[in-house]
Amino acid sequence: MKTGKLYVLSGPSGVGKGTLREHALKDAPNLRYSISCTTRKPREGETDGVEYRFISREKFTEDIAQGLFLEYAHVHEDYYGTLKADVMNELESGHDVLLEIDVQGALQVKEKMPGAVMIFVAPPSIDVLEHRLRGRGTEAAGSLSVRLSNAMKELALKDEYDYVIVNDDLDAACDELRKIVL
Repeated sequence: MKTGKLYVLSGPSGVGKGTLREHALKDAPNLRYSISCTTRKPREGETDGVEYRFISREKFTEDIAQGLFLEYAHVHEDYYGTLKADVMNELESGHDVLLEIDVQGALQVKEKMPGAVMIFVAPPSIDVLEHRLRGRGTEAAGSLSVRLSNAMKELALKDEYDYVIVNDDLDAACDELRKIVL
């Protein structure tokens, strides 16, 4: 059986990674999404095991100590990470796997799995990104400031990726991602 391919989708918070992921999963029947773990609290409408696995900081740090994560990072005051077993089981079953993760984690995956296809999603501008984050209505003023500051640092790393998709037109961005994955 052929081993699947790993795709890593990352970029600043609010750039549209989740929307692009949803479209990619519809278009590629062999593509599986690996659900990340996080210590942050669920947002309204999020379900444990669907958008994320919501776990305690204690459990997260235990899993780090046991080496269970393919990647993990401390982002926006919380921990996020991908369980190694989830990804490897899908890849060994012949499925392609899509990770939607932050830039810190993506660079860890690139180092550990150099065959991974690295895809960075960028906003057309920082102003557009700020507008999108405000429009979500999920960020407090302090959190918004942290996310925008982090976005500037993340944008500086886009050259570390195989592909950069500027999400200024959703249909065009989805087409670009579809071409990469298919």
